[in-house]
Amino acid sequence: MSRKWLEKEAPQWVERGIVTKDQAGRILDLYKDKRQAPGLLPILGSILVGLGILSFIAANWQDLPELLRLSLIAVFLGGFYGAAEVMRRRGQEKFATAFAGMGVMTFGAGIILIGQMLHLVAYNAGSFILWATAGAAAAYLYRSRYLALLALLLFDIAQWYSVSAFSGFSYTAFLVMAAVMYVPVLKWCSALLTWCGALSWTVHSLMWAASGELSFLWMFVPAMALYAAGDWLRERDGGYALQTAPLAAAYGFAVFMVLFPPAWDSGMLTELRSGPMYYVPALLLVFAVSLAGKLRQGRASSAFEWILLAPYVYLPAGYEVLYLLALFFFSFYVLWRGYAEEFRFKINFGTLLFICSTLVAYGKLTWAFMDKSLFFILGGVLLLGLSWFLNRRKNRFLNEVKEDDFDEK
Repeated sequence: MSRKWLEKEAPQWVERGIVTKDQAGRILDLYKDKRQAPGLLPILGSILVGLGILSFIAANWQDLPELLRLSLIAVFLGGFYGAAEVMRRRGQEKFATAFAGMGVMTFGAGIILIGQMLHLVAYNAGSFILWATAGAAAAYLYRSRYLALLALLLFDIAQWYSVSAFSGFSYTAFLVMAAVMYVPVLKWCSALLTWCGALSWTVHSLMWAASGELSFLWMFVPAMALYAAGDWLRERDGGYALQTAPLAAAYGFAVFMVLFPPAWDSGMLTELRSGPMYYVPALLLVFAVSLAGKLRQGRASSAFEWILLAPYVYLPAGYEVLYLLALFFFSFYVLWRGYAEEFRFKINFGTLLFICSTLVAYGKLTWAFMDKSLFFILGGVLLLGLSWFLNRRKNRFLNEVKEDDFDEK
């Protein structure tokens, strides 16, 4: 809840007699106007300074004696971490985080530059995993969301490096990321960290499938396992944060299957499909765990979200139509839940999903035979019309809810 929203709504509450002017003032005092920009400046400045120092050293690296190279890395590394500790003891948390971030970047640069200096040959992504683990350790020490996000990014880079450079998925990077990020993602109760952690998990699942070890569909087994874990959380904000990325991946896959089925029909469909003897039971097992969590928490109706994961791709024909219907049904479900829960975010999100599904259907049905200029004109008109209608329906519903609440009071 923002202070600006309260400042806008409070006079209406006073006029309707819901609260007195003094009570409205005391409510506003509970929500001080927080200025986040000054707190972010040290972190942004640390990123620029760190990048500048590292680029300067890298540009002049070959001209420096080896002993001086090692000395520079040690001095910068010790200096940044030492400054971070001094700032932490003085209560300057933002500056402590900024210096610790520069220390993490210096540590990684030191690994890479020393490896080049000694002509070390890497056979795996171990150096990047070590770098990411150091970032996670700093995040633990300073309880910093910024450092935790930096560590997540480094784990993603480590996995990408393993898949692209060595054509193999690094299970070490995946398991270490899951282990060391458990506390900052779930124990700190940060929705942002939980969402980013789920995104990294989903990205790793995608790279696992892209590494060629298994068919592409297998990415949804670990991704939806994370979704199932969210069903067992009693606190819904954390559950939503864990489940958003896997559902987004499933929605994106369904969109792709609707728009580009000829590409799969030309021979790639076999590579996409996993062996049903193993994949379908694995997915059903994850679904069973998810359903058990939903029943335990009293959210059985949300099992409908699994409509995106039904293995339509195993059908001999017509699977693109079923994926399109799944997109619409999922959009309608999100809209329905938003109206049922009187949850503005879900209503807006369901509206966006319905518009996207409509545009996907429009593109699927008209792109091949319609003039392209007419295609875009009619598509724009359709989009504007849908936006106007759905926003009008949403605003009318929310106004009726407000009036009913006011009448009850």
